[in-house]
Amino acid sequence: MSTAISFLNAFAQALSTLGLYPEGHARREHVLDTVYERLMLLLSEDPTPVFSFLGDEVVYGDQPLRDLRGWDWAQRLGGIGVQRLQFDAGVSRGEVEEFMESVLARLTGRGPDTTEARQMRPGGIRFGTLGIRGVSPAADGELLTATIALSLREEADTIQWLHDELASGRPLPLTEAEAVVRALSVAMHGDQQVMLPLLTLRGYDEYTTTHSLNVCVLAMALGEWLGMGARDIRACGVAGLMHDLGKVKVPIEVLTKPGKLTPQERAVMNSHPVEGARLILAAEGELDLAAVVAYEHHIMLNGSGYPQLTYARDCHVVSRLVHVCDVYDALRTKRPYRDAWPSDQVLAYLEERSGTEFDGELAHAFTRMMWEWEPRVAPLAADDPLPDGQAGMSSDS
Repeated sequence: MSTAISFLNAFAQALSTLGLYPEGHARREHVLDTVYERLMLLLSEDPTPVFSFLGDEVVYGDQPLRDLRGWDWAQRLGGIGVQRLQFDAGVSRGEVEEFMESVLARLTGRGPDTTEARQMRPGGIRFGTLGIRGVSPAADGELLTATIALSLREEADTIQWLHDELASGRPLPLTEAEAVVRALSVAMHGDQQVMLPLLTLRGYDEYTTTHSLNVCVLAMALGEWLGMGARDIRACGVAGLMHDLGKVKVPIEVLTKPGKLTPQERAVMNSHPVEGARLILAAEGELDLAAVVAYEHHIMLNGSGYPQLTYARDCHVVSRLVHVCDVYDALRTKRPYRDAWPSDQVLAYLEERSGTEFDGELAHAFTRMMWEWEPRVAPLAADDPLPDGQAGMSSDS
């Protein structure tokens, strides 16, 4: 990790320096030599290092570089289409210099012409946007696209494993949970517009897993719709993913019961927000927001719901945001005791109860988002690859 961080810091320093001095200047040569030396050291440890830049977060392989969280170069590189960067063994110093010159040109708004572009595709460096569907070779003048073929099977398996770990009394695997949020963010942004990959339920015993992933996606989408920054959007995603963790403490026969719950069973079910908050607070990491959302996501705007508050107060805005997403996905899913509601019926329900059960501003925003982004909703089973086209969600799907 330290070698990767050292390389990225040298890379950023070189980009800053290259724009200050003319070609051939000793200072330019020095920073380029330093970048290449750090890269060679990195390649000696990892023959194919891969970096991903998601908002203000940097991921090396599949591990977040926490020391670089908030690194402004992540957003700058992502903004010019360099969301993924991979180096191959044997890359030459000349290829590194060519690549950095092309990046600098894009950062300063003087992108190369097509003649130059043919010469700016170093063979030992792969770079471009993160994608989720097949993309034809880029035309001259465009960055290469590093396409990633994704389904959500791995993410679903990870969340099921995470729930099993908690149910067995082991601590919350925070790194894996954050990795799922990053993967879902990538899946949502594989094209030039946001896509909403929402899992369909295969079996009632998978409801908590499927529902958690869907609420994560919907929460990040609504955060993006509202204009939140990348870090806040991911925080919404983590909160959405973890909002129902307390259900690992609820017996499966209660979770999947087809009939009405007894008062005792209802009390057990209604304890899951408190249990979820406890599980999250017991984990390492800065998860206060996720714990608050887990505790508050069943509290309605008018104060009803559960757990009952001793003193009336406003719930956190992210709790109110996740509450809207939670109810939408729950009603859109077939359960043992009722059929799935069509989308337009659920959206009408959210509007009808805005201002009492739901925050009016957030409910209205969610409804507008779902109507406008309806063609971007991609219903899929966990095993399905994300589609080449974006399947719409009809009112009876």
